Amino acid sequence: KDDENVNSQPFMRWRDRFLFVAEAIFKSQAETGEIKGHYFNATAGTCEEMMKRAACARELGVPIIMHDYLTGGFTANTSLAHYCRDNGLLLHIHRAMHAVIDRQKNHGMHFRVLAKALRLSGGDHIHAGTVVGKLEGERDVTLGFVDLLRDDYIEKDRSRGIYFTQDWVSLPGVLPVASGGIHVWHMPALTEIFGDDSVLQFGGGTLGHPWGNAPGAVANRVALEACVQARNEGRDLARVGNEVIREAAKWSPDLAAACEIWKEIKFEYETIDTL
Repeated sequence: KDDENVNSQPFMRWRDRFLFVAEAIFKSQAETGEIKGHYFNATAGTCEEMMKRAACARELGVPIIMHDYLTGGFTANTSLAHYCRDNGLLLHIHRAMHAVIDRQKNHGMHFRVLAKALRLSGGDHIHAGTVVGKLEGERDVTLGFVDLLRDDYIEKDRSRGIYFTQDWVSLPGVLPVASGGIHVWHMPALTEIFGDDSVLQFGGGTLGHPWGNAPGAVANRVALEACVQARNEGRDLARVGNEVIREAAKWSPDLAAACEIWKEIKFEYETIDTL
């Protein structure tokens, strides 16, 4: 993905970036026979410029773009969401700037409210915290975000911060994204917590592999498929998750190397997203 802070700075103009990355996407598709994507950041200083970048991505034939919905604003985001829907593009939503609003204990708005506003505005998936990793939040509170984003009907549950029953009727859902400081050892917990209808983004957890980007991607994919298979077999990932990863690492050198590099990585601080 593009970084949320990357739009069109002098060292990386947007059109050059779009062209170079699109070439890499098509090359990887030809080599693997699978659909690949990259979140092209269309966020810009004006709505007109934003739509121009979205149109360029569509003309290149790429499947997905992204938008910083809080810095861009809700009206701009809704316009972009409608454009993407009409033109067959997926829209990834980044929550850049949310911490200024939702991490203030004395004022501001909780991310639960910002997430619901995004669902009303439009988008296909949005960062929602990880429970584990760098963007950690309380498990129950984060699951409250997840349910409010993707379910049609959510029962009142104060333990998860849902203070009244929410009926979305026919409004489309939004997939939650777990991203930030996650790596292969987090895969069992992520599989258990977020389930199938979610997006797991491993940035440093891929690029930080000692053998390079492609082995990093292989390691993450092997770990994910091993965890999904174990879950489908009825195994308790909360209890045997590390064992599942170790078993898979025996026949995947890429995963074994990733397990070794990430085994001592921990983020130690108090939970951020709370009631």
